[in-house]
Amino acid sequence: MHNVARIAIFGPASWNQLVVLDRLPEPVPHMQFADEYWHTVGGTSAGKALHLTSLGANVALHALISDDGDGQRVASALRAAGVELTAHLSDVTERHLNLMTQAGERVSLYLSTPSAASAQQQADLLAALRGSDHAVIDLTETGRMLIGQVRDSANPPIVWVDLHDYDGAAEFHEPFVQNADIVFMNGDATDDPEALLLSCIARGVHLAVCTLGAAGAIAVDSSGTVVRVAAADAGDIVDTNGAGDAFMAGFMVAHVAGATLDASLHAGAQQACVALQTRHLHPALNAALG
Repeated sequence: MHNVARIAIFGPASWNQLVVLDRLPEPVPHMQFADEYWHTVGGTSAGKALHLTSLGANVALHALISDDGDGQRVASALRAAGVELTAHLSDVTERHLNLMTQAGERVSLYLSTPSAASAQQQADLLAALRGSDHAVIDLTETGRMLIGQVRDSANPPIVWVDLHDYDGAAEFHEPFVQNADIVFMNGDATDDPEALLLSCIARGVHLAVCTLGAAGAIAVDSSGTVVRVAAADAGDIVDTNGAGDAFMAGFMVAHVAGATLDASLHAGAQQACVALQTRHLHPALNAALG
């Protein structure tokens, strides 16, 4: 796969403040003291791009980013980490405030979101999509536009979608499920991940994967074969942000290179450990962000 398959990623790259608390805030007026806090690059697409880049993939990230201070920090850090970034100019850079606990609980507050892609930007994004072999289309309004037109070309790319905490019924996710070849999700919104994956296969998805945190991961292919793997030993966990994106990147590199489903799941589990052992999305950001 290295330097052969062309991967294009479409989705968010953000500037985040992470705040660690002893407990998530109750919905009543009160005061809490933070255990620690820091700023870093966020965004599910940025996380995938960082890990794919580190694994030697031929990958390009397309994100709506402003030329403001936060956007410049995001772009500079990603490029310093080796990511090939095309920043499509937005009125504002996406920003999050993540409230977290040492146990891995998290509440993400969106402070700002990018402006809608212009007609020219949509055309540029579609051209990049159609020029790729594999397209990772993340859950954004721009992603909905892309996923709705992905089958219009004569030779569409293989489409990968990260559904995150999908429950099997969310309306926003529908066009993504209907047009994806391969889907990923986590098990936060389901008590029966195997049934949820099988429902995706029944709707035309070729391969469906669900990460289950410390319980490992499960996958179902188009034949209905179910494969489970345990989580890899991550040692001392620093931060859980971005572990799912790392898992998907590790799986993707192995799968596209021809690995078995079991081996691809193990590769994903190993790559997730890379994210768990740093307070950034990937250790490659350490030099730029500290």
